[in-house]
Amino acid sequence: MMAVSPTDKGNEPTGQRADIDESMDFDHVPVMLAEITELAGSLGPGVFLDATLGGGGHTQAILDVNDGLSVLGLDQDPFAVRSTKARLESYGSRLAIEQVRFDNLDTVLARSPLTNADSPQGKSGRPGTLQGFLFDLGVSSPQLDRADRGFSFRNDGPLDMRMDTTQALTADEVVNQYPVEELASILRRNADERFAYRIAQAIVAARPIATTAKLAEIVAAAIPAPARRTGGHPARRSFQAIRIEVNAELDVLRPALSAALDALVVGGKGIVLTYHSAEDRITKHEFRDRSTVERPPGLPIGGPEPSFSVLRPAVRRATAEEVERNPRASSARLRSIERIAA
Repeated sequence: MMAVSPTDKGNEPTGQRADIDESMDFDHVPVMLAEITELAGSLGPGVFLDATLGGGGHTQAILDVNDGLSVLGLDQDPFAVRSTKARLESYGSRLAIEQVRFDNLDTVLARSPLTNADSPQGKSGRPGTLQGFLFDLGVSSPQLDRADRGFSFRNDGPLDMRMDTTQALTADEVVNQYPVEELASILRRNADERFAYRIAQAIVAARPIATTAKLAEIVAAAIPAPARRTGGHPARRSFQAIRIEVNAELDVLRPALSAALDALVVGGKGIVLTYHSAEDRITKHEFRDRSTVERPPGLPIGGPEPSFSVLRPAVRRATAEEVERNPRASSARLRSIERIAA
C-alpha cells in the first residue's frame, strides 16, 4: 500500500525500525473476499496483479479459485513482503512478489518474469498484459495494530506512519515541522475534517509532539465537545489525513490506476477497494472517464465506443455478516471495471 522521500527532519531515523518484531506474521483479514474471488474466478489464464499485497489473503484466495492465474504481488512495506513471501512460498512460480510502490507499475510489468513475454514464465503474450488487478487501499490491520508503526490513535507509539519503512518522510516531520496553513489543508483535503484549522493550530501550539497518544489527545481536545460525542474517535480523521500525506497515497493513485487499466487484456477486470471518500472519488472518476466517450455535436450514430465498461452494481458494500465479523470492512467500497475492446 504507498511514499515520498524528502529530507528527513524528524526525530525518527530512516530505515527499518530496530524494535519491529520480525517473528510476527503480517496477518490481515481480507475484506470482501467472496466478491473479489467471484470476479477473479471467471478470468482467463494469465497474470493477475495484486497491487497492495499486504498479508496475501486476497492473493492466496485468487490463486486457489483460479488455477489458470499467476499473481504478481506488490507492496512497499518490507515487513509485509518478507512475511507473505514466506507464508505463500508453496505457490512457487505462480507467485512473484516485489517490494515496490504501485506507481512504479510500468517498470515492474516490463521486468517481471510473469509479465515479460521473453521470459520462460511469461504468460501474457506481450510485456505488461494483465488478466486482472486489485487495489486494496488504505492501511492494513497489522500496520494499525502494531504500536511501533505509529498508525494508531489507540496504541501509543512513535510518530511514524510509513508504509515503506525505508523512506525518509515520517509523521514526526508532518506534525512537528509543517506550518499551520499546510497542516490545515492536509486535514481538509485528506479527511474532510470540519475543524481542520483549529486542530492545526492546537498541534503547532503543542510542539514538540513525540507520540501518537499525545497527538490523539491534542486533536481530541481541539474538537468541540458536541462533535466529539459522534462519529467515532475524534482523532480518527486527523490520523488518516497525516498518514495519507506521509505516504502520498492520493497523489499516486490515479496514475497507477491508469497504468493498470492500460495493461488489461480484453475481458480483463480491474477491482478497487476504497475506505474513504477521497480514494473513492479518484477511482470513480478514473473508471467513469475510461467507460465513456465524448461525442462532438453532430457525430453520427455508430461512432467510437468506450474500451471499458463499469461492472454493476457500480458500488458494492460488505455484507452485514462480514461487518459483524470484521468491523474494518464497514467503510469498504468495491468498484470493478472490465475491458471490452482493445
